[in-house]
Amino acid sequence: MSARSRNNVVVTGALDGPTVLLAHGFGCDQHMWRLIVPALAERFRVVLFDHVGAGRSDTSAWTADRYASLDAYAQDVVEICTELDLRDVVLVGHSVSAMIAVLAANRAPDRFAKLVLLTPSPRYIDDGDYRGGFSDADIAELLDSLDANYLGWSNTMAPVIMGNPERPELGQELTESFCRTDPKIAQVFAKATFLSDNRADLPKVSVETLVIETAQDAIAPRGVGRYVHENISGSALLTLDATGHCPQLSAPEATAAAIVAFAGTR
Repeated sequence: MSARSRNNVVVTGALDGPTVLLAHGFGCDQHMWRLIVPALAERFRVVLFDHVGAGRSDTSAWTADRYASLDAYAQDVVEICTELDLRDVVLVGHSVSAMIAVLAANRAPDRFAKLVLLTPSPRYIDDGDYRGGFSDADIAELLDSLDANYLGWSNTMAPVIMGNPERPELGQELTESFCRTDPKIAQVFAKATFLSDNRADLPKVSVETLVIETAQDAIAPRGVGRYVHENISGSALLTLDATGHCPQLSAPEATAAAIVAFAGTR
């Protein structure tokens, strides 16, 4: 099976321009980038894809064993770049895909010129002086709730993740995206996401990196963005004047402008 068909790869924009590869987060698909793609497409070749198990990916490629860790998702990203012969890629990873991007860039640094880590978290669970925002009990309860009633969990958690309660349509969109995901696949991906610890991978990043956080984020609090920045040598940290974990939806103009400014510099 080709990576292009497996991951429903779509290429748009300025096909002779630099390449920006967009990797979506948990419970989402490439549709979540739609508000920033037009701004990127003016200057860049934009490559979108769905993680296996999401969107219009080929779910026959999914197995619980393979996708029990973020490594498989990172390998898929590398295979997309290899199959399409993409080089000097600006890889933008949102949420859990920020760490997938880190793993992919560490695995194949010759393919990537830059990373944009959008609302990243290398570990969601507090550990000593490290504050990921959640206790062990918080994450255990979250995963138990997801396993017991995925649709109910989606209706409760998506608005929290999105933030912006004064704009309920945003939370509703994320809820609907979650609910389109096969619960069995979502359960495995959730465990890979919320139980991961990628702190040791951050110092290994060798490509230029921009960390983007929002002013208020219930999933990746401000201190997490700073931790990522401080542990990736030479990285830059940008705090958007935005609320929630998905600024590509809640603040698309500012998010697109930040990516364009970073991706367009040499």
